[in-house]
Amino acid sequence: MSHKESYTPEEIARLLKVSKLTVYDLIKKGQLSAFRVGRQMRVDAIELENYKLRGKEVKTDDGSSKQPTPDSSPSSSVVICGQDNSLDILAGELEKQINEMPLRSYTGSLDSLIGLYKGKANIVSTHLFDGDTGTYNIPYVRKLLVSKSFIVIGFIKRIAGFYVAKGNPKSITSWPDLMKKGITIVNREPGAGARILLDEQFRLHDINKLQVAGYEQEMKSHLDIASAIASGKADVGVGIEQVSKLAPVDFIPLIEESYDLVLLKNEENMQLISAVRKILKSKDFQEKLRSLGYNMDNIGEIRWEQ
Repeated sequence: MSHKESYTPEEIARLLKVSKLTVYDLIKKGQLSAFRVGRQMRVDAIELENYKLRGKEVKTDDGSSKQPTPDSSPSSSVVICGQDNSLDILAGELEKQINEMPLRSYTGSLDSLIGLYKGKANIVSTHLFDGDTGTYNIPYVRKLLVSKSFIVIGFIKRIAGFYVAKGNPKSITSWPDLMKKGITIVNREPGAGARILLDEQFRLHDINKLQVAGYEQEMKSHLDIASAIASGKADVGVGIEQVSKLAPVDFIPLIEESYDLVLLKNEENMQLISAVRKILKSKDFQEKLRSLGYNMDNIGEIRWEQ
């Protein structure tokens, strides 16, 4: 098979006998690396073959794929936790620095930090909103890693908001709107940054989450949320702007998130920290992120260390 040959998500869906949304989810979670030609997304044939050789299970109507978690990942490999596509680009660049392809774990921000605390992860991405300070990440990291020496490095900033049906037929524009009669939401799983953002906003706006229809409906990714809105299973869900472009939904921007990287500071991690910061400051790496629409105002800067 020629390495120059590539497939569209539709073609891969037919080859794997799954839905197109499942393929997009595999791309979103980094299990398939994709590139764009104009507006079209494509996957190299060799990448598809490598995916098959890795033995990943594809989620179908009869079963679900098992994602690696920080607790089950080998401690001898570099493990990067988080779901954003920017982390796949970071993993690729890091491979060049350490001559080893990092393992990717697609866990939420809170569970990833716990994995870091337990020594089961090496690089953790977080986007945890603290309603008391109006800031991201630092309050959570300081509490969870209270007995550890760590460093928080600025990575990207991205816009979070609501996914709504095309045309926003129910005029949903603010957090209190989720209390309106006839509005049903779909939520992320506990520990996800989007779930914590929602819970904190409910607390700040004195909204009883138990009175919000659909609060208990949980999805595992931003793309799952957008797909649920597009298919009419719910009216609104929280996610990021980039993913809204993969599904037929409208996006209502609400807040700019700080999406940071956290690493433990110890002797064996010093080289890894140096490699990560070097990559983040690379113009070529930043250009790749810029093409995805991310803000990089403080990329590579140390936001906190102890």
